[in-house]
Amino acid sequence: MKVIFHLFLQSATLGRKRAFLTIAAIAWGTVAILLLLSFGEGLKLQLGRNSRAMGENIGVMWMSETTKAWKGTNPGRPIRVRIDDLALLKARLPELESLIGEVNNSRTNLTHGRKTVAGRVKGVSYPYGEARKQYPVAGGRFLSPLDEAERRRVIFLGNELAEDIFGKEDPVGKTLLVANAPFTVIGVMQRKTQMGAYSGMDKDHSIIPITTFKALFGRETVHNLVILVADPSKMKDAIARTREVVAAKYAFDPSDERALPTWDTVESQRTMGKMTIGIQIFLGIIGALTLLIGGVGVANIMYAVVKERTREIGVKMALGAKAGWITWPFVMEGLSYTLVGGAAGMLIATLMVLGMSFIPTEGNQVMEFLGTPKLSLPIGVATASILGVIGLLAGYFPARRAAAVDPASTLRYE
Repeated sequence: MKVIFHLFLQSATLGRKRAFLTIAAIAWGTVAILLLLSFGEGLKLQLGRNSRAMGENIGVMWMSETTKAWKGTNPGRPIRVRIDDLALLKARLPELESLIGEVNNSRTNLTHGRKTVAGRVKGVSYPYGEARKQYPVAGGRFLSPLDEAERRRVIFLGNELAEDIFGKEDPVGKTLLVANAPFTVIGVMQRKTQMGAYSGMDKDHSIIPITTFKALFGRETVHNLVILVADPSKMKDAIARTREVVAAKYAFDPSDERALPTWDTVESQRTMGKMTIGIQIFLGIIGALTLLIGGVGVANIMYAVVKERTREIGVKMALGAKAGWITWPFVMEGLSYTLVGGAAGMLIATLMVLGMSFIPTEGNQVMEFLGTPKLSLPIGVATASILGVIGLLAGYFPARRAAAVDPASTLRYE
């Protein structure tokens, strides 16, 4: 190894410019592949967080109409689950973590003092807040089972809706008129970046107990059900079972999926994961091709080194040196160029990724969507493996040429 290191230094000293450009090319390729893979990892993590911000392990089931005849009834019959039947349906579905009812108005006047905003009001049953990841900021709370049981006039606000109405003032404990009825603000949602949504983004909604909604607006049926399961692998079975129970209650064909169209967020998040893996592979291929260009530079410099040492090779072969003794130093020398450039590139890329981690993301819509680059052990291992393969190949092919020449002709080489 000491001899190989000496040969590397000797070659680099004799062709300083050539060696510097080769190492720089490897370093640039290493920086490129690490940054691309880091951006891909950051994007995967951020998209995962954003897609889960609407809730994990949930299915959203909307009310629609039948498309199949069933026991004397014609297709086209609307299916509407009654608010009063939620407890009964939930009792018949013990395998679910929870079954939640949800109903909303498109726009309702929300008034505080002289400020009036047309906002969306939702009526929900417990535990909607946990299921939909609508967590309150410090000092507030979400709706409780007691709020629902007693039909309390309490309201939970999305963070942007709260800011539109109250500005910088703390809304908790304040009175808000909802369609001219007084409600007490009990909490404001923590800020979150949300990717998936239905009926608008959570930050723009206000939420009241579903029983209070029924009393205030006279709504008897839900717009949709939210299915919550503990085990995501059982979501499809849970959706089918829920449809079966609702079908038994409201007399329609349980195989009629269009009667209760459902969004399986578990499947959506799984698809998102596959998509981000595909993006990572694509970015990795681009980075590897960039690094390969540097590897070609290493191979070229090693071909030049072999040519410069042709006479030396001939002497060694004439003295009985085996092919391995000729090829091995050249292979290791090529690998040395690659490792030096790779180490420099890894250091530069690490510093760049660490620097970008200090860029504030809050309020930056691009960064909130894309996330910040993240280095990980698999990324480091993948990059080191690619560097090793490129370094070995870049040294092997020139070394093979060196071992294949005729000793007699090399001794005549000037």
